[in-house]
Amino acid sequence: MHVFKKPARWLAAAACGLFAAAALPVGPASAAAAGGAVPGAEAPPVPARYRQQQLDWQPCTGGSLECASMSVPRDWYHPDSGPSLTIAVSRHRAADPAGRRGVLMMAAGGPGASGLPRPARLASYSPKLADAYDIVGFDQRGVGASTRVVCSDQEKVDAIFGGGDLRDRSAAAVRQTFDRARDFVQDCKRNSGGLLPYITTDQAVHDMDLYRELLGVEKVSYYGPSYASFLGAYYATEFPRRVERAVLDSNIDFTGDWQSFLTGQPMSFQRRFEQDFLPWLAKNDATYHQGRTPEEAQASYERLRAALHDRPLDVEGTVITPNHLDAATTDALYNADKFAGLASLLGFLEHPDQAPAQTRKAVAGQLKHLMGADFVADFFAVTCGDTPWNRDSRYWVAQSAEATRTHPLAGARELTYASVCANWPRSKAPRIKVTGEGLPPVLMLNSRKDPATYYEAAVRAHRGLAGSRLVTVEGGDHGQFQNGNACVDAHVEGYLLDGTVPAGDTTCPDAKR
Repeated sequence: MHVFKKPARWLAAAACGLFAAAALPVGPASAAAAGGAVPGAEAPPVPARYRQQQLDWQPCTGGSLECASMSVPRDWYHPDSGPSLTIAVSRHRAADPAGRRGVLMMAAGGPGASGLPRPARLASYSPKLADAYDIVGFDQRGVGASTRVVCSDQEKVDAIFGGGDLRDRSAAAVRQTFDRARDFVQDCKRNSGGLLPYITTDQAVHDMDLYRELLGVEKVSYYGPSYASFLGAYYATEFPRRVERAVLDSNIDFTGDWQSFLTGQPMSFQRRFEQDFLPWLAKNDATYHQGRTPEEAQASYERLRAALHDRPLDVEGTVITPNHLDAATTDALYNADKFAGLASLLGFLEHPDQAPAQTRKAVAGQLKHLMGADFVADFFAVTCGDTPWNRDSRYWVAQSAEATRTHPLAGARELTYASVCANWPRSKAPRIKVTGEGLPPVLMLNSRKDPATYYEAAVRAHRGLAGSRLVTVEGGDHGQFQNGNACVDAHVEGYLLDGTVPAGDTTCPDAKR
């Protein structure tokens, strides 16, 4: 398996995106788009040099997968202009060739995470799917072993997300936020040059369809969690006749835009924190000593945060600020299995001198980088370039102030994210209207209190995707399949193996209770 550098674990999953500018259709899509949003985007025929290439499969470094690379146009709407890009791909062959039923393509979240290793994990988790499918993955353009987008170095990224206190609404702090954002965008322009306009979801789905063609199949089935739900919905919209079955897990509202989706996240992170984590912490007060009620536990959290604001903590060279605490907390909210680790971290930060050296080194390593520089570069390239955003800085100062006041855990970071996309080069990505037209039934999964891909957005996406079935999980974890929930797993495997879908929307219990 190819080795890839993961984004810092505390914030990597939290990412889901932000703004761009008025999106204008390009190439042959222009005429169709003249009247508004269009279901898909027409690109010219694929040049022979791309269609006729062969995938040279070789064992991936350090794993059970096969890896290869393919060449794709930088711009699918003008495939003969600009240099080609490289897309790294991976494959886990069906364990039962005689019973093989096709190709199951999967992608990673973020945007910004690597998809290369994902087929190995899915194959290990579900031997039934591993028997029946060639499970294939890829690093999306801009990511990992594919042609990468490059912005600021890690030191600058650390300063953007970790320095100071993101709740600070002083004029000086706001000005510094915008200054850092402009500097970051200038780094992206300088280091990635002409690549930036082409690191979009729409361009990526054309890469996916070339991958399908080079695999020699007419149709693929698809599994995609988190941002990969957005990617899968766009692929199914632009290439509906190439989709056999699709599972979209923990859904972004792919019928809308990044601005609407991301400005909803502070609410859902705060909800998960207050309704799930704090009651759990209070229930376990005998172990963690943070308060016997949720209110007492929240007060303990705020006292610790205030102490870090007044005196950031130096742990083995990592200076821990309130932003580090909030980032560690948002990361832990993705899965209830992480609650105990967060509770232990709270205790450590209260009494770091009492911890053994090994613990201090581990915490310093975990909190050192809130966002990996490679991850951030692709994340903003996609989310700033995909869909329109308001570019008025005064609007975002007011909007983020309200988010910080009402939902401070994640609301405090809103201005940092918004200011990057408010300065991003204007996008020419076509507007994609997801409708579900021409598709088989799509199976959608979402928990009620998912902090990142919140339920309200998943319901909107479900209503906009004709013929879809929504499986609602009574819990709050992010990512439902491969999460130890037998009810969810039965739905996914039954659908992908036999085409069985629920007669209507249905529910599954919370496997963590």
